[in-house]
Amino acid sequence: MKRITILGATGSIGTSTLDLIERAPDAFEVVALTANSDVKGLADAARRVRAKVAVVADERKRDALREALAGSDTQVMAGEAALCEAAAIEADWTMAAIVGCAGLRPVMTALKRGGTMALANKESLVSAGEVMLRAARESGATVLPVDSEHNAVYQCFDSKAPEQVRKVILTASGGPFRDWPIDAMQAITPEQAVAHPNWSMGAKISVDSATMMNKGLEVIEAFHLFPVEAEQLDILVHRQSVIHSMVEYVDGSVIAQLGTPDMRTPIAYALAWPRRMATPCPALDLATIGRLDFEAPDPARFPALTLARSALEAGGAAPAILNAANEVAVAAFLNRKIGFLEIAAIVADTLERYEPAAPADLDTVLGIDAEARARADERVKECVA
Repeated sequence: MKRITILGATGSIGTSTLDLIERAPDAFEVVALTANSDVKGLADAARRVRAKVAVVADERKRDALREALAGSDTQVMAGEAALCEAAAIEADWTMAAIVGCAGLRPVMTALKRGGTMALANKESLVSAGEVMLRAARESGATVLPVDSEHNAVYQCFDSKAPEQVRKVILTASGGPFRDWPIDAMQAITPEQAVAHPNWSMGAKISVDSATMMNKGLEVIEAFHLFPVEAEQLDILVHRQSVIHSMVEYVDGSVIAQLGTPDMRTPIAYALAWPRRMATPCPALDLATIGRLDFEAPDPARFPALTLARSALEAGGAAPAILNAANEVAVAAFLNRKIGFLEIAAIVADTLERYEPAAPADLDTVLGIDAEARARADERVKECVA
């Protein structure tokens, strides 16, 4: 049996992973599950899969989790340090699905421990790519991308002959505002921004899709995941979200991975790797879909793409600042403190005003992240005032 830890078990990625595990109970043993504050979701999942350890990051929820798991054999832990303790427990396969920089220390702990890391936490590579991958190399850990785009590239990329790759093409749905007049986008509401046309995702990721910052972050991730140069990474808007990404080779061949827009497909690929496993995902019916559309992204409509590419080119601390400022700005938008178009403006302003030295370790990354958040928050307050 493959021993499994899920960091972030109650979010959309975590619950999709649990769905697959519960469909093959004889293949997996769940070592640890973690959640930020969803005690009920965590306790219910721990009981269903008989998890050995359940951790809630919010220490105030310790007693509630202990009560919810009373009578079970699951050990209850709480607090930020407990997340790292859970990540350090021996496991064959770890899902990194904690959203935001809160996931960096647990991910680093799991990478140092070794085994296979299924990576859904964007911040690990965007904010601390070199630091994280160095830890993986030192421990011999295997990193498998779970984002549908990077997972698709992983399936299409000839890692034994990377010099034969001409281009990596990340596809994007374009989000719900790909056809809106730019002058109408300032009035976009949080409810409109989280209503993704193709995917079911959390609020923050849905807003990132609407601004296309998610695609900018994915370009930075891809730069760390695959042996290519930044200029070899392209983005193509593909409205149907059927082709999840493509790899173009020097002979002109383009290899693509296709599938229905269901995150259980890339999760299953990582979960069963190097084999494959059955999923409940609906079969792809191209005859019914009928057509596949493609277009170049509009940089005027989506300035986040330019910001992300500039951060990648600058290197050093810039990607961490980009990510931190974006998280602050998106949270402010969801709380109705700023308008939709101000998200990218706040990120740009933070990048322009803060230029620290390149981070050499995770503590430095987290310090840069904290300072960038503080500066972005000040900009949010100016907008509110």
